[in-house]
Amino acid sequence: MQVNANTPDEYIENIPENRKQAVRALRKTIVENLPEGFAEVIGYGMIGYVVPHSIYPKGYHANPKLPLPFMNLASQKNHIALYYMGFADKKLLAWFKDEYSKQTKVKLDMGKGCIRFKKPDDIPYKLIGELASRLTVNDWISSYETFLIR
Repeated sequence: MQVNANTPDEYIENIPENRKQAVRALRKTIVENLPEGFAEVIGYGMIGYVVPHSIYPKGYHANPKLPLPFMNLASQKNHIALYYMGFADKKLLAWFKDEYSKQTKVKLDMGKGCIRFKKPDDIPYKLIGELASRLTVNDWISSYETFLIR
């Protein structure tokens, strides 16, 4: 579900009422824990966290005009989604899955790089904050160049 918005605040205003509080809280958690250098943007119809061109001029390999994506937050049709590119690192993915099972009793609903939360009350905010803080901009660029550009 794409939301037509130009800013993160506008995005949140245009999502269903029953998700606004959770998306605000997730956004706050991410912003408070994201290492310095990442920028918050609207991209792909979602709230995004990217490495700006001023830090990584090459941009995203699929479209170099776009900044390098790192995380996205979205209200989809049936869930709130958190897209996390850092899961290309299998050790980081294993850490997250292990911590998720320790910190919540809810079954992990996950795709390749997407975590789906069907109920806002089931979001493990502390863990998402830890996840957001795990990679610096330089760590992400290095992982991106190692795992995703081949």
